[in-house]
Amino acid sequence: MAVSIVLTNQKGGVGKTTTSGAIAAGLSERGKKVLSVDLDPQGNLGFSLGMDIEDGHTMYEVLKKEIRVRDAVRSTEEYGDVLTSNILLSEAEMILKGENRQMILKQVLEDVKDDYDYIIIDTPPSLNILTVSGYAAADYLIIPMAAEILSLVGLVQLKETIEAVQNSVNPDLHVLGILLTRFSRRTNLAKDVQEMAETVASQIGTELFGSRIRTGVSAAEAPAHGKSVFDYSPRSNPSKDYREFIEEVLNKIENEA
Repeated sequence: MAVSIVLTNQKGGVGKTTTSGAIAAGLSERGKKVLSVDLDPQGNLGFSLGMDIEDGHTMYEVLKKEIRVRDAVRSTEEYGDVLTSNILLSEAEMILKGENRQMILKQVLEDVKDDYDYIIIDTPPSLNILTVSGYAAADYLIIPMAAEILSLVGLVQLKETIEAVQNSVNPDLHVLGILLTRFSRRTNLAKDVQEMAETVASQIGTELFGSRIRTGVSAAEAPAHGKSVFDYSPRSNPSKDYREFIEEVLNKIENEA
């Protein structure tokens, strides 16, 4: 049965989708069967993994229960399978109805959970029903956070949302850690943010990943080419850092099991 990992941060521009894509690519490279689930109406995860997000079935149809999840899964040669999204998913507040609406994603993924080793869920940069649905469907949660002061804003609200999910629909959700992105070891700001992030992590009941994703243009350019950072620029700092991060994720999950 697949291990489900959700990536979240209500602030945009922190490398959440880049990190989701890197995890999917890195795990696929290791021979793991991976399903990437794009819950962001912007559709950036599917796009960054080389998919045409306007072609084929999407998460919108799956969540509306118009089609089965297996019929919406699309395959890539290098990065495993993908459930893509597009702007139609912005209607989620209207299509996800009922008392247990936050559980619909978990329910639809049950049909394919035995087909994969890992399911990677990318969420929107906001705390809405799609984000909460991602939390409800996951075993582990990772918080990418840019090494900037403004990235700390909103983590308190995120903490409250995580606790609310743990106390209701998903008591087994475990926060695997906070990942610092856009990190420059040479600046005092990065060091200050790291110290403050460590405090926030302890409040959430987790810790910072030892890995830090250094600033590099390759991480920003790779999605435009539909490639992972590993294929686009294998020798770049972000590529090296993401490989180290994936190793750390796997070790943490193994220790938790």
